[in-house]
Amino acid sequence: MKKLTIIPLLVLLFGYTSNGWSQSLELNDLEYFETQGVNVLVYSNLFTGGFNDEKNAGIEIIHHGVRTSQGGAIRLSNTPEQWDLVPEISNRIVSEDSKSIEATLRYNDFDFESRVVVSAKGSGVEISVYLDKPVPAELEGDAGFNLEFLPSQYWNKTYLMDGRINLFPRYVVGNTITRPNSEKLKQYKGYVTSDDRGTGKFVDPLPLETGRSLIIAPDEPTRMVKITSQDADLMLFDGRILAQNGWYVVRSLLPAGKTGKVLTWTVEPNAVEGWIREPNIGFSQVGYIPSQRKVSVIELDKKDTPLSTASLHKIEPDGSITEFFTGDVVSWGDYFKYHYVKFDFSDVTTPGIYFIRYGDHKTNHFIIQDDVYDQMTDATNDVWVPIHMNHMFVNEAYRVWHGEPFKEGYLQAPTNTDHFDLHSQGPTTDTKFEPYETIPGLNVGGFFDAGDFDIETESNISVVDNFVKAWEYFKPQRDQTFIDQEQRYVDLHRPDGTPDVLQYIEHGMLNLVAQAEIIGHMSDALSNAVLDNYHHLGDAASITDGLPYNPELGPYEIAADGKSSGVKDDMWAFTTRSPSLDLRAAMTFAAASRALKGYNDDLAERALVQSQRLLKEANELLAAEEDDNNNFGWWSSLGDLGTNLQLYITTGEQEYADKYLKDLWPILDRNVNFGIVTALEAIPYMDEEYKEDLRPYIKQYKDYILGLERNNPYGVPIGLGNWAGGGGIVRFGTTITFANKYFPEIIDGSHAFKATDWLFGNHPYHNYSLVATLGAVRPKEVFYGNNRADFSFIPGNVAPGLLFRRPDHFENFDDWPFLWGQNEGTIAGNTAYLIFGSAFQNMIKE
Repeated sequence: MKKLTIIPLLVLLFGYTSNGWSQSLELNDLEYFETQGVNVLVYSNLFTGGFNDEKNAGIEIIHHGVRTSQGGAIRLSNTPEQWDLVPEISNRIVSEDSKSIEATLRYNDFDFESRVVVSAKGSGVEISVYLDKPVPAELEGDAGFNLEFLPSQYWNKTYLMDGRINLFPRYVVGNTITRPNSEKLKQYKGYVTSDDRGTGKFVDPLPLETGRSLIIAPDEPTRMVKITSQDADLMLFDGRILAQNGWYVVRSLLPAGKTGKVLTWTVEPNAVEGWIREPNIGFSQVGYIPSQRKVSVIELDKKDTPLSTASLHKIEPDGSITEFFTGDVVSWGDYFKYHYVKFDFSDVTTPGIYFIRYGDHKTNHFIIQDDVYDQMTDATNDVWVPIHMNHMFVNEAYRVWHGEPFKEGYLQAPTNTDHFDLHSQGPTTDTKFEPYETIPGLNVGGFFDAGDFDIETESNISVVDNFVKAWEYFKPQRDQTFIDQEQRYVDLHRPDGTPDVLQYIEHGMLNLVAQAEIIGHMSDALSNAVLDNYHHLGDAASITDGLPYNPELGPYEIAADGKSSGVKDDMWAFTTRSPSLDLRAAMTFAAASRALKGYNDDLAERALVQSQRLLKEANELLAAEEDDNNNFGWWSSLGDLGTNLQLYITTGEQEYADKYLKDLWPILDRNVNFGIVTALEAIPYMDEEYKEDLRPYIKQYKDYILGLERNNPYGVPIGLGNWAGGGGIVRFGTTITFANKYFPEIIDGSHAFKATDWLFGNHPYHNYSLVATLGAVRPKEVFYGNNRADFSFIPGNVAPGLLFRRPDHFENFDDWPFLWGQNEGTIAGNTAYLIFGSAFQNMIKE
């Protein structure tokens, strides 16, 4: 009989990683703590994104290339939701002498201030909380220090609390209690994220575990973190109990009645010895046409040694693989955190199935063939757009995407209202309707904005504008959607004899014209009245009960005749007048009237009447406004530019052309990027002298394009804001295609392929297509859409893309859909992609 050797469990779990914890963290020149494989950011990114807790701020850990932890701060709940209060970071002090970063956190609503000091300590950091005054009595038992961890990186991995072994749950199963609403701290501006259904109680999650020492993911060295607390218990919570976008939360309460240093944690992220990030081999997942330039941008760890060559391998029809091409790898240089090299395989023009090999790493396969871009817009046109048609029942084969929403219509928003989605209603309604009065006729047409179910008017204007351009420039005859306005019914993949784009224009204009006619001008938005149905995930038709609110009824009561209810779930119309928004609408109305003529003549005529009225009234209102900052003329001219052009094209009246030309040149002189697309759109309607006058500005735009080649290795305008810059890259591609059409001797159409390359996988962080398009071998698997809770996507969606986190990190999560700044496709953005795709396909054909 063989003798068994029993290995102690903790040695088995941790023995092979203990060397990683010996690597010390250092405070670097970019003001964060770093060792190879571990970055600890301390308030490099603040809670200032506009939507409170966006899961993008506080103390953050980038662990072996992935931001796995964030939200390190004093918080007022166990599992903070998006609209829970967040601290204001009033100052941030970096001390090279003490190797520390200190920040002051303040909650103005409670006059509560704390200081958080993070210092390098061996293989980790020490986090200390200081109070000059005790925790306010009303925050005792609520104020604590939290640090959150990304569920998709930790579920099904183990953790140990004081040596007790547990498993992070894949699904949300945990214990909760209910507490009286009187004990719940206020949320953003007094809004409430949940409906208590008349119970007067709220749900409070209980901890999964409690102790003083927590070891996270000992079974995965690249994710292992050790947290110890000297002063208070560590509690581990699952934030997904209250909200699907919640994270795992480690938390310690601050003690009552104490000042000075009141809490100390040590946080030690494991650093795998010798770890170097794998190369990210960028390429187009859709593939390439034989004649185009084909350049793979390869993103490398700065500690990696670049190879001198890479190769292209061809998969033959019999399944055999041959090395088809070998080429030099050329260094571009450093860009933020990583080093970039390029592999140019443009010489390969033979159609076939290929993959790239760089050292021991290879990509998935892709195609080189003349027709790879032919279907790049089909999924967006056929699936994503019709699913987002508001006020319609939308069906796809056996699946119902949503029933008909908002049958009860929209109420006039009350005055002096600041909305949780950044809308507002001013001191008056600017309409003939009283607050809370039903505005009849608005529940028709329009498109859901994005992952939400509201109508953002400005976005819907852009949508119609995009569809009109697609129709007038390219006359797409694609018909794969059945749309019946009388039945309010949409059926995907079912032709009805009318081009889809024409019906999309009609659907958008039905709502926009209704706003202009009924309200008298454009609304800011038609949006949710209560926060607990704004974050709705599910069928749009179930957001409200379909019955008008009746104040004579009790809460949740339905009238005896079944025609009203006591549920305050009705949507609101925000109607504060914006002359600049009216100007944008006037432009789109004029253009849409042309497209609709001969298809829906009544709507076309009404659109033109409203266009001319809105233009006149908006300019009168703008002229009457005080111009303290001298920006009125600039923004007014920018708004007038497109409107006057479209009215000239529609009516042929010279006064509109004269106004357009008067405004155009000063705008281009100020910034060629602002007006260049509109200027190009006007060429078919102007004389040859106009085109020649435009030529110097096209040369300026060429210089801008070439400057991008020096700015970053991808040669595209990469956004560094709180919303990833995919929209800017789409506009960049569109501008190039139009400029190449009219000035091919100045603008080389090959630059447009840089935009498709980026969108389809040649970008930082990973090489997945940011568009869920036909032909992409590996598109992203999750997007922020209205089905995000299913960890899925809607075909045709276009993600914003690579989100920049200060000071040097790009990311795009493909296992966690809930970060809208990097994963949320919008109706305006996705229809802009339709324009680019159509123009790009046309450029290739020509």
